[in-house]
Amino acid sequence: MASRFRTYAEFWPFYLREHAKPSTRAVHYVGTIASAALLIWAVVTQNWWWLLGVPVFGYGPAWFGHFFIEKNKPATFEAPFWSLISDYRMCGLFLTGRLGDELMKHQVRAP
Repeated sequence: MASRFRTYAEFWPFYLREHAKPSTRAVHYVGTIASAALLIWAVVTQNWWWLLGVPVFGYGPAWFGHFFIEKNKPATFEAPFWSLISDYRMCGLFLTGRLGDELMKHQVRAP
């Protein structure tokens, strides 16, 4: 399936709108941080079996948030690479206290 977005700059506001509810974003943060921690753990221990859990921890909470909280289709299905980048970008903006400004800039409000 070809994406309707030609650039990441076009995709980012769409991604934010698909994550309008704070609880959806919260489960994304849990998944993003857990998957990153598991990835680091796999590298530190050099036990590569842990890598199998990275997508489960990353996508499991995120997809739960979309299907049961936001009630929309995960952006991963349309633009997998940009969605992955955006998961880390959104989490980073949240952790640094800058996500609110980004949401206002793109006029994203919780329904």
